[in-house]
Amino acid sequence: MTDSEKLSFGIKATYGMGQLGEGLLTGAVGAFLLFYYSQVLGLEPGLAGLAIGGSLIVDAFIDPLVGSMSDNFKSKLGRRHPFMFGSIIPAGIAFVLLFNPLVQTQWGLFVWLLLFALLLRIAMSFYNVPHLSLGAEMARNFEDRTSVVSFRQFFATFGGVFAVVVGFRGFFKGSVEFPNGQLDVAAYQPFSLLLIALAIGAIFWSALGTRRLIASLPQPAVRGDGSRAADVVLQVFRDTALALRNRSFRWMFLGVLVVYVMVGVDTGLNIYVNTYFWELNATQMTLLAIATPVGVMVGTGLTRLLHKRFDKLPAVVWGVAWWSACQIVPIVLRMVELFPANHSTALLTILLVVRFVQGVGVVQALVSFGSMMADVADEHELLTGRRQEGIFFGAVSFSGKCASGAGNMVAGFGLAAISWPAGVAIRTAADVPADALFKLGLLFGPIVAGFAIVAVWCYSHYSLDREKHAAIVAQLGIRRAQLAATNAPSVSTDDAAWRGVVSNAS
Repeated sequence: MTDSEKLSFGIKATYGMGQLGEGLLTGAVGAFLLFYYSQVLGLEPGLAGLAIGGSLIVDAFIDPLVGSMSDNFKSKLGRRHPFMFGSIIPAGIAFVLLFNPLVQTQWGLFVWLLLFALLLRIAMSFYNVPHLSLGAEMARNFEDRTSVVSFRQFFATFGGVFAVVVGFRGFFKGSVEFPNGQLDVAAYQPFSLLLIALAIGAIFWSALGTRRLIASLPQPAVRGDGSRAADVVLQVFRDTALALRNRSFRWMFLGVLVVYVMVGVDTGLNIYVNTYFWELNATQMTLLAIATPVGVMVGTGLTRLLHKRFDKLPAVVWGVAWWSACQIVPIVLRMVELFPANHSTALLTILLVVRFVQGVGVVQALVSFGSMMADVADEHELLTGRRQEGIFFGAVSFSGKCASGAGNMVAGFGLAAISWPAGVAIRTAADVPADALFKLGLLFGPIVAGFAIVAVWCYSHYSLDREKHAAIVAQLGIRRAQLAATNAPSVSTDDAAWRGVVSNAS
């Protein structure tokens, strides 16, 4: 496959299907896990936030390891697919046990949550990092990369919204005993079993369907014995240090670090805000949960058009800023009493419109970022001779998880700081002090969205546009031809050897 060729619709859809599975699991964890353990099972919110955030931060260190391992892994199934296939069953077991704890004490629940949240995230890292890397290396055309990431984002979003919808409408519909059905502990077991069955099917289908691309993908050079753990860890540090030398990647890395702090707090507090600040019922929360993902799925079709007109960086900056504005405005208007009252049709309508528009905007940043990371991998190959999609996406995932984990901690400790009352007895806003409700809105709106200013500043330092990328691709074509003429491997893992090949060929 040449750098100008485009992938077929079928292979893009098959590849994107893999993110459906990931979206189902992360959607359920993000929407319900903190609420399930703190509000349903009664675990103190600070401990719940600490366990969830701690599992994210510990797991974050796995991502660069997985990225480096998959970059340098040589097998008949290529660099990425062995990890994708091998992660399926461990992830399934961890997810089911996470939503079905066999303990009841405070510290028992804390340890259980920490352990199985960590195991789930590690298993998904062994799938997600290679899968993201596969998308970057299988799409070589500048515009086609945006299309591939759009498919991936569409399915990931659909999986996330499906998890929320099937939760609220299928399992948490409410009853006489539990008007807010998400407080019914018995509903979580069948919910988790259904989601994991669908997720395993989607992941397996994607991994199986993209196997035919393996022969055309880059393979690592033959290496010495790297089986020792010390060798593997040392290689991770080398690869990460090399990746961070790339200025484009460095600023993208810092920007996404800030963004995921916002995401972590937003995800952890969303169900609290909907239940107690806006006082929405299960049906209304379902509609609201759908609005943003529908906006995201609609917005994925606009990204390529924006890139053709404005390039990729403006789409990232615009998307982050737009998300922030939509996060702040409703909360602030309510605080100054310029927003419709709770339980009114006008309130729900405005919230739905805002969430939809927020989704249309933020997906421009999500898709553009993924497409830009593939472009950075090309620049990195030109500078170093290495195809390191794995370490790039692993490092980004590392920063995202650390920051998202920090965001979950902020959410949990924020609830503790405002003396938020826990337990199933807290069923409506009437059970919550007015001061706590006000502080919840302040944390969810202006404080979270304020981080966007820093993220936009980081992204503004990225300078790899369409013209620069075209020049890079042209130079890569020449150098790859030089490598082929000297019978060198397609993926160099030795900087000195690469420099020698280029020097001699020149």
